[in-house]
Amino acid sequence: MEIKQTDNGKKGAFYIEINDVKVAEMTYLHAESHKIIIDHTEVSETLKGQGIGYKLVDSMVDYLRSNNLKAIPLCPFANAVFKKMHLQYEDILA
Repeated sequence: MEIKQTDNGKKGAFYIEINDVKVAEMTYLHAESHKIIIDHTEVSETLKGQGIGYKLVDSMVDYLRSNNLKAIPLCPFANAVFKKMHLQYEDILA
């Protein structure tokens, strides 16, 4: 499954589509020039238990690091993952 990204400079998302239907998505807002607020994560019931949410977080983390950005994970799922992986993600937390 390919994770795609969209970003219009104010908000964006990492998502997975199957047959042109979004089945997983993590959305974010640009808070400042160097910060992003992760505000929502949703994964279709058909994909539950496959680690798709973690894959979305991994894509977000790669994006943050490659663009020298920091994250504010307000989404409950993203927040839980960032807390669980705090040692690996401390460099990108705002």
